[in-house]
Amino acid sequence: MPEDMTARASDGFDQIAREAVYRAMFTRRDVRSHFTPEAIDDEVLARLLLAAHHAPSVGFMQPWNFIVIRDANRREKVRDLFLTAREQELPEIEEERQALYRKLKLEGICESALNICVTCDRERSKGSPLGRSHNPEMDLYSTVCAVQNFWLAARAEGVGVGWVSIIEARALKNLLSIPGHVTPVAYLCVGRVSQFAPKPDLETQGWGRRLPLPELIMSETFHGQGETPLKSAVAQLNRLAAAPAGPDDQRVAPAVPQREPPKEASALSFNSLNLEDASASR
Repeated sequence: MPEDMTARASDGFDQIAREAVYRAMFTRRDVRSHFTPEAIDDEVLARLLLAAHHAPSVGFMQPWNFIVIRDANRREKVRDLFLTAREQELPEIEEERQALYRKLKLEGICESALNICVTCDRERSKGSPLGRSHNPEMDLYSTVCAVQNFWLAARAEGVGVGWVSIIEARALKNLLSIPGHVTPVAYLCVGRVSQFAPKPDLETQGWGRRLPLPELIMSETFHGQGETPLKSAVAQLNRLAAAPAGPDDQRVAPAVPQREPPKEASALSFNSLNLEDASASR
């Protein structure tokens, strides 16, 4: 196979770096409680926003903006919007689950160190609709990728993030003076936390459970049967994760298969990345 058709060995992460990536993914939590009064240093927040800004975006449109909200009075007004929206949502919940719904902690707007509203400017790529002609919602999806980048980077920094989705969008736009062509995508509570829960809060409190992944894998078409070896591999990872841990086992996710580290590979450091040249294209 031609050399330019294969990835260089040095392009891979070594074992420590791979484990760190998977750990961030498997221990990321939607934090609603456990926030501490500790402030977030601007240097840390800058790293999180830079990670978000290097998310993939269709057509390299980079449609996101980040509104940092620190003012206590403004956050109290946002929490009032949440409380109003929550009462409006309650009748849509199955009657037998309404009592549990009322008990759930679903936001940390005022308890967290700060809030960030991530928005999508839907006119930013108006003159260059690459990738949006047939899928005009791709700017919104790209913005969600920025939210995920922010979230995973925050977990690596020991910072908790909670996404508050129970807010009426028009009311939030009015409160934050967001222009008509800009869509608020995510309202995030951000702060240091006393702990990251071992499981999602909604799973712990009995609201839902993680769906079995093999049941979600299809072959060739929707409802297509097959991919038995792949489903078996998933089941094996789940068995490894469920196995009793030893006294020194810090496992938080299915183990990453051991491989020989690539030559010249080392754990990635933030300062080693050429962020100016990093591609944000899809």
